[in-house]
Amino acid sequence: MAKTLLKVTGLKVAYGGIQAVKGIDFEVNEGELVTLIGSNGAGKTTTMKAITGTLAMAEGDIEYLGKSIRGKGAWDLVKDGLAMVPEGRGVFTRMTILENLQMGAYIRSDKAEIAADIEKMFVLFPRLRERKDQLAGTMSGGEQQMLAMGRALMSRPRVLLLDEPSMGLSPIMVDKIFEVVRDVSARGVTVLLVEQNASRALGIADRGYVMESGLVTMNGQAKELLSDPRVRAAYLGE
Repeated sequence: MAKTLLKVTGLKVAYGGIQAVKGIDFEVNEGELVTLIGSNGAGKTTTMKAITGTLAMAEGDIEYLGKSIRGKGAWDLVKDGLAMVPEGRGVFTRMTILENLQMGAYIRSDKAEIAADIEKMFVLFPRLRERKDQLAGTMSGGEQQMLAMGRALMSRPRVLLLDEPSMGLSPIMVDKIFEVVRDVSARGVTVLLVEQNASRALGIADRGYVMESGLVTMNGQAKELLSDPRVRAAYLGE
């Protein structure tokens, strides 16, 4: 049986007086690509921020590698192998592409391996090699998304959290991003993917959870959710 790497139990998160996440449970097992889908405002990003320690939990617990990570900061979690690509990408705009990738490896000291991993990122994202000396802030949204993913992968994460990676991108770039997510998963990285694009997310995921108004309302195998009439009506416009 696959080992559970990330387990969320009874999670509640509040913004001021508003409860954005109202007591949810889900888990991500080793080697899985799990997606959390739902409309804008469902609580998906809030959940991701709670996992990475950038938002405090009101109630519940989050376990990573079998231990509670309540109160742990993002810095500690990256060192433990939990890396996130945030919504909006968050690249270092005044640094070059190469410098951004090097920043992704700041917790590492194995220089030869870091250089080898940068080369792997250039193979995964050829566009980044072409522009490695360009300032990140001058790139297109899709290129910045590739860079943000590459930077997170440079930390050699055990679990990669992706928050809305296709948001605001052209259809061609969306295709590329989902192709890369599938490729990263196939290489053995465990992935938790938050997406509004339900059909694309469920199309590559192993399992899925549906969030509505701060609650998980459905979960199951991705293929089953993709064919469920309620999901199709709510998220696929059918």
